[in-house]
Amino acid sequence: MTNIAEYLADYGSSLAYESLPPQVVHKVKGLLIDTLACGIGGYASGPGEIARRLAERISPRDMHATVLGSGRKTSPDLAAFANGSMIRYLDLNDGFITLGGGGHPSDNLAPVLACGEAVHAGGKDLLTASVLAYEVFCRLQDQLDLAPRGFDQAVIGVISCTAGSSKILGLSPEQMVQATNLAITPNMSLYQTRIGEISMWKACAAANAARNAVFAALLAKEGMTGPSPIFEGRAGFMKAVSGPFQLEEFGGEKRPFRIMDVTIKRYPCGKHAQTAIDAAINLRAKVSGIDEIDAINIGSSTYAKAIMAGDAEKWRPMTRETADHSIPYVVGVALMTGGVEVGHFADEYLYNPVLLDLVQKIKVEGTEECNRLYPDASANRVEIITKSGERFSELVQYHRGHFQNPLTDEEVELKFHLLTRELLSLEQRQGLLSFLWNLEQINDIGNIMKLLTIMN
Repeated sequence: MTNIAEYLADYGSSLAYESLPPQVVHKVKGLLIDTLACGIGGYASGPGEIARRLAERISPRDMHATVLGSGRKTSPDLAAFANGSMIRYLDLNDGFITLGGGGHPSDNLAPVLACGEAVHAGGKDLLTASVLAYEVFCRLQDQLDLAPRGFDQAVIGVISCTAGSSKILGLSPEQMVQATNLAITPNMSLYQTRIGEISMWKACAAANAARNAVFAALLAKEGMTGPSPIFEGRAGFMKAVSGPFQLEEFGGEKRPFRIMDVTIKRYPCGKHAQTAIDAAINLRAKVSGIDEIDAINIGSSTYAKAIMAGDAEKWRPMTRETADHSIPYVVGVALMTGGVEVGHFADEYLYNPVLLDLVQKIKVEGTEECNRLYPDASANRVEIITKSGERFSELVQYHRGHFQNPLTDEEVELKFHLLTRELLSLEQRQGLLSFLWNLEQINDIGNIMKLLTIMN
């Protein structure tokens, strides 16, 4: 009987570019554009600077990958960590939502890019390995709800990152099994990462999973073996982490790929707040100013409330990481400014007394209405009560960028330009977009990384 690690390896080794439907290929191209834009957007971040310093101290003799933005070479695992930290920092990279909460499947792209560059993989290899990583991540998210057990989404990420890294490195099915065994055993990330006052590690947890996944895949490529059966064993993953589960069939042979259900974010904050921001912006015109507001009630899903309004710190965030995971904060910003942008998490906003007073007027509750719509829609209803007693309410189910309300290619490119225009020249940006939209024609993806070095 095939165990889960073997099932993952069988699927991963058999998935071919030729089996990917055109709409799946197009979707992953758009997600690569979005993800690399987020990485450049996070270049100046504290976690990004720390990760780059560590990565750039290593000068590999042969197998190497590029650090995003700096253009320096390092080992594939440290490139995956540095680039993954920058990609995740703004909380603007893609999202996938399930009953168990979901995560950011684009976290898989940093290790796939790093490993692909190291072996001079072509564009078709990158597309196939990326789809595989997304498929494994999303199918596992469909089955597992790890937060109540104390584990972070990076636990699933280390498995999917291993699948994508193993694929693009050209591992055999037997080596893929061992890579999975080696990745899971030492790398169980804790959910404390996203509770209370949130630290820099929020941007790095998935990146660290990517780093560990690359290391595991490289070990397996050299012949290292790991504990087995890693999922079903007497002290394995099911016993220690997840409980029993069974994976559904993966995409292919007329079965849908879950990458088609991934969303692109419009605002730099947690995915569960995207529709709350839209609702707040739409209601803003109903009142003459924020001084007129007496109270704000937000109805959300129970899960969204738990992760983005479940701690007292979310009403007075002291860090950017806490603020971008706070429904009260981002709704307050939207009502005060008419939008939520990267600059709205600077100290001038975090410590703005007018904004903080407005945030204290906000209450967030899990409601039957939003729970009924979840997870197909991460809906939010925002109600404003004025000092004169008027009430204005709006429900938004699908933000722009949700797979039910997708961005056009032009809108994907606009987001790319907005995030990268201060650091990349117009020539670089146009070259990157041309490469990525025509990725299947690229013989060596290292040519893409060369264009991601920031201007002096």
